[in-house]
Amino acid sequence: MPLFWNNVVFSLKVSGSLVCVLCLVDGERKPPMGYIYEAMDTAKEAISKSFKWDENRYEEIFRIIDIRWNIQLHCPLHGAGWFLNPEFFYSAKEVDEEVTNGLLLCIEKLVPNVSIRCKIDDELVKYKRA
Repeated sequence: MPLFWNNVVFSLKVSGSLVCVLCLVDGERKPPMGYIYEAMDTAKEAISKSFKWDENRYEEIFRIIDIRWNIQLHCPLHGAGWFLNPEFFYSAKEVDEEVTNGLLLCIEKLVPNVSIRCKIDDELVKYKRA
């Protein structure tokens, strides 16, 4: 296959999943806060799969994605949104430490009263067991 078409195929493999994330973030059907974290994980998984998990073929793309994610999109609030979204929380085999830390940072920032934070912690235990 000529180089041009190889580049087209490469671009489509990378951009398809990222366009889905962009539609979610830019869409008005539902607020993206509770979904963006999962959408990024799903997009990266789809990119990996499209290259048959050959990391050499997509590592540069992931580096670029991670830089953009960390600069523009990633914040504790996205982790909290994922954690508090029952669709993802209860279907996950395990909860990523970064997600839990995001939730705790949000609670700490939004709730200055320690006794109220303790009550929230008690409710989170119930939420986890539900």
